[in-house]
Amino acid sequence: MKFQVPKGTQDILPSETWKWQRAEKIINEVCDVYRYKEIRTPIFEQTELFQRLVGETTDVVQKEMYTFTDKGDRSMTLRPEGTASTVRSFVENKMFGYADQPVKLFYTGPMFRYERQQAGRYRQFVQFGAEAIGSADPAIDAEVIALALDVYKRVGLTKLKLVINSLGDSECRVAHRAALIDHFNPHIGEFCGDCQSRLEKNPLRILDCKVDSANPLLASAPSLADYLNEASATYFADVKGYLDDAGIAYEVDTNLVRGLDYYNHTAFEIMSTSEGFGAITTLCGGGRYNGLAEEIGGPSAPGIGFAMSIERLLLAMAAEGVSFEAEPALDVYIVTLGESARRPGFKLLGELRAAGIRADMDYMDRKLKAQMKSADRLDAKNVIIIGEDEVTEGVVQLKNMMDSTQEKVPFTELIAKLIATLNV
Repeated sequence: MKFQVPKGTQDILPSETWKWQRAEKIINEVCDVYRYKEIRTPIFEQTELFQRLVGETTDVVQKEMYTFTDKGDRSMTLRPEGTASTVRSFVENKMFGYADQPVKLFYTGPMFRYERQQAGRYRQFVQFGAEAIGSADPAIDAEVIALALDVYKRVGLTKLKLVINSLGDSECRVAHRAALIDHFNPHIGEFCGDCQSRLEKNPLRILDCKVDSANPLLASAPSLADYLNEASATYFADVKGYLDDAGIAYEVDTNLVRGLDYYNHTAFEIMSTSEGFGAITTLCGGGRYNGLAEEIGGPSAPGIGFAMSIERLLLAMAAEGVSFEAEPALDVYIVTLGESARRPGFKLLGELRAAGIRADMDYMDRKLKAQMKSADRLDAKNVIIIGEDEVTEGVVQLKNMMDSTQEKVPFTELIAKLIATLNV
């Protein structure tokens, strides 16, 4: 039987994983500067957590979740996103009692959605997200947006567009909801089955429908901007003001609603404007979610966050022709000739690594020429050759692969010489 990687997933091979490591290193560095601390939550949670917090009318909950019944007859779901788990942990671990508020958290890890595979979109994908929970200050909205943009800028992306909108508070949403129902109801039969079921449950989701995106009724639908009350309009103006203060350019798109039910007030997306990136340009999305902690029994703890796909970050880099610095070259490759040189060579390998020198050796019992070819393929800066004569004399042949010079160096002086040469 032939086994293959499951559809919608991928093997990330060593030739590519170093890029992921570089991206994650930059993410960690940016989060450290912003003082966001890492949280690690389980890969699966109770299904009801996502149903209640993500929203039962969303495509994520209705169509895309990987749900299973465990041996205790409990319904569990592989996490489709990170905010719900983070808020659950915030409430369960009483982070609302921390002296320093808001609590600033970030996570990086696999998420799971059963959806059609596209470029940069997989059924198992890696997501970086950040959440600031406990503050209703519009300044923290601007900070979270700035953090996301800084990650993209640190990896070298320049062709970016920030789009923002206000979804208003619950009062605005009620009035807008009624207007949407009045707008769509006479023609709801023209829409897909999902939209028909959403009309009464959550008509805002109709605006985010992928099937009916070309229907002219979406373009003429009542704008939420026309239903913002004074408090919501003031909040949105303050967010824009803080973005202006930070020198962050943005566009307001009153049709931006995002695909999850928990958003209110600020919603935003960061898009790639690079030619050839693809039809789906969104790199990152997020927004404010006041009321989410209360939904699962916690106290009032307004929050805001975002999530970005690492896969799409790397695709955007490729589209812009941006790359990370190459992997560090191998400092030393040890070539051993004859059985008597194997043990001294292996012992030296350990000593080099203990000194912080990137080193490797042959484990295939190959001849000198083959070992030297291996050193070339690994782009080794130096080759150490040890044969029977070298073992007897207590020396090695040290060859600089950059200028092809070669010299004898005593074992006792080798590491100090390499450290000085390599600036380890």
